[in-house]
Amino acid sequence: MKFRPLVASVGVVGLLTLAACGGSGGTHEDSAARAPATGPAAPRASATSGGKPPADAKSQSESQASASPETQKDTSAAQISTFALDVDTASYTYARRTLQEGRWPEPGQIRPEEFVNAFRQDYAQPSDDGFTVHVDGARMPSRNQAVLRVGLQTRGSDAAARRPANLTFVVDVSGSMAEPGRLDLVKQSLHTLIDQLAPGDQVSIVSFSDEAKVLASMTPLAARSELHAAVDQLAVAGSTNLESGLVTGYEEAAKAFRPAATNRVILLSDGLANQGSTEWRSILDRVKEYAGRQVTLLTVGVGRDYGDELMEQLADNGDGAAVYVSTQEDADKVFAAQLPATIELRARDAKAQVVFNPSVVEGYQLIGYENRALTTEEFRDDSRDGGEVGPGHSVTALYAVRLKSGARGQLAQATVRWQDPDTRNPSEASKAVDVGALTESVWEKAPMRLQVDVVAAAFAVYMRDREAFGMDLPTLRDHARRLAGAAEDPMVTELAGLIDKARSVG
Repeated sequence: MKFRPLVASVGVVGLLTLAACGGSGGTHEDSAARAPATGPAAPRASATSGGKPPADAKSQSESQASASPETQKDTSAAQISTFALDVDTASYTYARRTLQEGRWPEPGQIRPEEFVNAFRQDYAQPSDDGFTVHVDGARMPSRNQAVLRVGLQTRGSDAAARRPANLTFVVDVSGSMAEPGRLDLVKQSLHTLIDQLAPGDQVSIVSFSDEAKVLASMTPLAARSELHAAVDQLAVAGSTNLESGLVTGYEEAAKAFRPAATNRVILLSDGLANQGSTEWRSILDRVKEYAGRQVTLLTVGVGRDYGDELMEQLADNGDGAAVYVSTQEDADKVFAAQLPATIELRARDAKAQVVFNPSVVEGYQLIGYENRALTTEEFRDDSRDGGEVGPGHSVTALYAVRLKSGARGQLAQATVRWQDPDTRNPSEASKAVDVGALTESVWEKAPMRLQVDVVAAAFAVYMRDREAFGMDLPTLRDHARRLAGAAEDPMVTELAGLIDKARSVG
């Protein structure tokens, strides 16, 4: 990508005027933007491609078009923004690994919303199993420019109090998994998780390379030694027949399905399918079919070369989430801390809709969520797919907003709609925000977590588009360093280091 110079003194005003800020207005009349490419995955991607399976020319151009940055939405024509919620964080974690190895991330693998959602938000939790809706914002240096933040939060869960779980682990043991930090990391993580699960849980383990093999049918945790022995059998051999692994895993999950339990398939792979059916649509259709039977999917990505796009689309179609692990610390966070407490769901098919007041807002732009955009009508169409959200999860969306001169009164109203995981009964929660509630200066008076969100989103956009709301990397680094000192948060400190690393790589 050709570098386009930036002027640092412009500050964050560029957020509201640059077409490259990566936002989707969320009022797309064509929801096909959320569909994955349908071309075949390549046998192996090169290191420079970041492991992304290339599609054929037609599907590749369609994919690029659906993910391209858009200009601001004019409220005189489109005052409503609608999108499916997304709790994925794989884009941030994989970009972190890529930068740490001295490589610039593939622009198509950068999803700004996953950078923002990787960071702690500290929203208040609801008292029930729904959502709290948090809406705030801050003015930019130019008085008519602002950033709006919509935060959605579910109630946390005590792992000991959750319902029992049926977990089917589908483990890639193909030749590429021999690389250090792949199968060895997976095995150690599975041993840790088995020891963390509750007595009422059950586990099945399926491995796949050229073909799939059931190493342990659904086994109660009372027989942990048998499950540990099955994990020890995992050994590298052959090619990557991802379809065979997933189909066998879902068949095992379906045979042992418990209506009163959480039923989930967990795929651990580098996502580089090169055997069996490698047509994405075939695999995704099967995943979607089982999601309709209340068997959800979690994809856990590993490896230097990583099929990011396929793993993300598998998670989206499987009513689940996509994460990526590259270190033992990452794995411990996912398998020992997060997964045992977040196995069950709080909400199915969750969607957000933000209605802007056209007498106050001249234009707006949603940052990220390009492949989660919905039409206005799909918000209350419960047959349309949304996102699945577990206990204690937060989802954040940032909007760049251009205010009308002298604007007063209500700026926007945000609403979240979701279905009960068991009954499918829909519920909604809303909150409005006035112009007068905007903090006067994003960098001086705005909540610290909002400032972190803006830096994380700007960094993602810069790596994808080489423009970041009018800011350059040194400016972003300075903000991140200042915030790291105030937050005393290792992830914010890490973010400052990654921005510095990007300066040396780019």
